[in-house]
Amino acid sequence: MTSDTILLVGHGSREKSGNDEIEAFAQQWRERQPGWRIEVCFIEFSEITMSEGLRRAATGSQRVMVVPLILNAAGHVKMDIPQAIDGARLKFPQVEFLYAPHLTACDPILSIVKRRLKSAMQALDMPDPTTTGVVILGRGSSDRQANGEMAKMARWLMEETDHELVDLAFTGITWPRLEKAVQRQSLLGMTQVVVLPYYLFNGTLVERITKQVANLKTQYPTIRFTSTAYFGFEHEIFELLEQRVNDLKRGAPESLMPCDGCKYREFGVENGMGGHHHDDAIAHHHDHAHEHPHPHAPVIVQIHPHPHAHEHAHP
Repeated sequence: MTSDTILLVGHGSREKSGNDEIEAFAQQWRERQPGWRIEVCFIEFSEITMSEGLRRAATGSQRVMVVPLILNAAGHVKMDIPQAIDGARLKFPQVEFLYAPHLTACDPILSIVKRRLKSAMQALDMPDPTTTGVVILGRGSSDRQANGEMAKMARWLMEETDHELVDLAFTGITWPRLEKAVQRQSLLGMTQVVVLPYYLFNGTLVERITKQVANLKTQYPTIRFTSTAYFGFEHEIFELLEQRVNDLKRGAPESLMPCDGCKYREFGVENGMGGHHHDDAIAHHHDHAHEHPHPHAPVIVQIHPHPHAHEHAHP
């Protein structure tokens, strides 16, 4: 019997290449850590559901460490994954299940975004940060904590670069959208705009961004646009996940999911409802406009990230 199994949880995409990339990421991770048993599952848009992934991980294992490969914590991280773990605990009472934090806005992620921005600036005709606006473009959520993590990243990027205008935009659910952010930057005199997709791996929304930027080039012929690629295979991502696993192994102090400002908490408490998860459906044809209620029962072992993973101090 294997002592530990790591279950890497990807979001899942209707774009098959996105799921294939997560599988490839897992294989690279196995090569980095040959002594670790690493399984993969997806929250949606895949036959390898959470329940199937948990079953595979629990089989022949004494302890399962569930590690979300997700940037921001919204309904999936706060509701769907914990509910699936609850179900696995009932099915496999002899197995210990631990739940690691998502990736969060942190210095390693900031390093990736800064590298993307630097590369984009080098490709521009006039690499002047004072006349080049930046837009960090993310998925968008009905959870203000998740949106706030992106806002934090935008602020950090402005403080760590010479760009005077770093805006935040979303592809759906919340505002502003990319078009509105670019309109603002045009009015403020930016002659170049860099779009930084804040996405892990490929997907339908990433492909939508390419079309949006092409349309903006037509709408604003005097502005030079460039868009960077999504990320996911950088060494910082592997190192963050390895830190999560090692924190779980050494028994870092437990905590519940941070819930200040979480609308799932208020909704769940007032209505006595639980969220839904995607174990019985291969595909959910939506872009997450739904909201997941969020009961706060202390049932999941939630480990804080390393203190330096989410603290960002400036002199």
